[in-house]
Amino acid sequence: MADPKGFLTTPKQLAERRPVDVRIKDWNEVYVERSLLPVITKQAGRCMDCGIPFCHNGCPLGNLIPEWNDLAYRDDWNGAIERLHATNNFPEFTGRLCPAPCESACVLGINQDPVTIKNVEVTIIDKAWDNGGVAPQPPERLSGKTVAVIGSGPAGLAAAQQLTRAGHTVVVYERADRIGGLLRYGIPEFKMEKRHVNRRVEQMRAEGTRFRTGVEVGVDITGRQLRERFDAVVVAAGATTARDLPVPGRELKGIHQAMEYLPLSNKVQEGDYVDSPISAKGKHVIVIGGGDTGADCLGTALRQGAASVTQLEIMPRPSDDRPAHQPWPTMPMTYKVTSAHEEGGDRVYAVNTTRFTGDEDGNVQELHLVEVEFKAGKFEPVPGTERAIPAQLVTLAMGFTGTDVQNGLVEQLGVDLDARGNVDRDGKFATNVDGVFVAGDAGRGQSLIVWAIAEGRSAAKAVDSYLSGRPSTLPAPIRPTDRPVTV
Repeated sequence: MADPKGFLTTPKQLAERRPVDVRIKDWNEVYVERSLLPVITKQAGRCMDCGIPFCHNGCPLGNLIPEWNDLAYRDDWNGAIERLHATNNFPEFTGRLCPAPCESACVLGINQDPVTIKNVEVTIIDKAWDNGGVAPQPPERLSGKTVAVIGSGPAGLAAAQQLTRAGHTVVVYERADRIGGLLRYGIPEFKMEKRHVNRRVEQMRAEGTRFRTGVEVGVDITGRQLRERFDAVVVAAGATTARDLPVPGRELKGIHQAMEYLPLSNKVQEGDYVDSPISAKGKHVIVIGGGDTGADCLGTALRQGAASVTQLEIMPRPSDDRPAHQPWPTMPMTYKVTSAHEEGGDRVYAVNTTRFTGDEDGNVQELHLVEVEFKAGKFEPVPGTERAIPAQLVTLAMGFTGTDVQNGLVEQLGVDLDARGNVDRDGKFATNVDGVFVAGDAGRGQSLIVWAIAEGRSAAKAVDSYLSGRPSTLPAPIRPTDRPVTV
């Protein structure tokens, strides 16, 4: 245990964010440099001797949270990063991007503010990087086996790193021009600067992982060729089929999927463009979708100089407190104010888009909506609530429906899909095709980064066992059927 009285004497204190009027003018991370170690150690000291740490169940990775909280409280940062890396390949990613189901499951959270687990986690890893505590871990010997990993998002990177450290020769194929998947091009710079991705990739290169960018499997190289060249294949291509909005006027110019819009602003930060080809500057922007991707679009539009930004959500506004039907230790659907929401824009709940209208040149100008109520299992329009709002740029951030099948990858590999359009797999992450495995959103469907890393690690264990012909010693936090803890 850390401080025996910490949870009684120390109030919750979150990491400090830079002032809105300052951070809105740049693309740097919103947080003040994480150097307030006395604050972090005190927060780690709030971790209580709860007997059964439900945070373990809340975290898909099974992070040893009480252990590294105790070590951080005692200023044993070397011990803390060793415990953190024991279960998580990339804590600098999860510490910035994960919605922290561990905090929802914290025992202290039953009647007080939970431990600020994410803040402690990211401080441990940032301090380790600063102090040279993160070094490559190349294998002592090679197995002679080869593995192709399709996709370089968190699932693909986690699987690749684990398999490389097990001694296999791993090649990661990425269709984009840089490694990272959605970490690179789906997450704005103000949420996670890409230097964090870059240094992990360099660590993996030093360990022996090979990367091939600009290669779309199914087009530039076929699935059949991969199966012939490699002893095993891991499909970690994500769930990239975006949900569309089939309403009148959808064909108008200025209406884009979020993953058409967000990557371009990241490419500006990489130096590929001076200005984004899809810019919100001076425009009335509508973001359809109330989740994290929608918030990313909102923060991006504000930094581009939008005249206004409105985020629409078909669901009613969540409650501020945990709903009765989502009791502890489940992760509740509560009203959340992200850093982007602090910066501006309006949020409108319980509305549905009915159509778009445009000008004579085919550019979108207005979005027409109606308020809705959920009745008898479906959303019903409320009579007399129709109205139009200005919309010169619209981004669709309504989630994803399954694996991309347009490039021929699924057909070429011969893998089956499940009822939801994801790659089907058994209890060992194996598809119906011998030697082909799947991890992350490609098999699970759209989910959290922490689930992607957990699936990558677990799939790596299954692949290692398949290649070696014996039980693998790699850790496996989850099975494909696992779900967050419920009561």
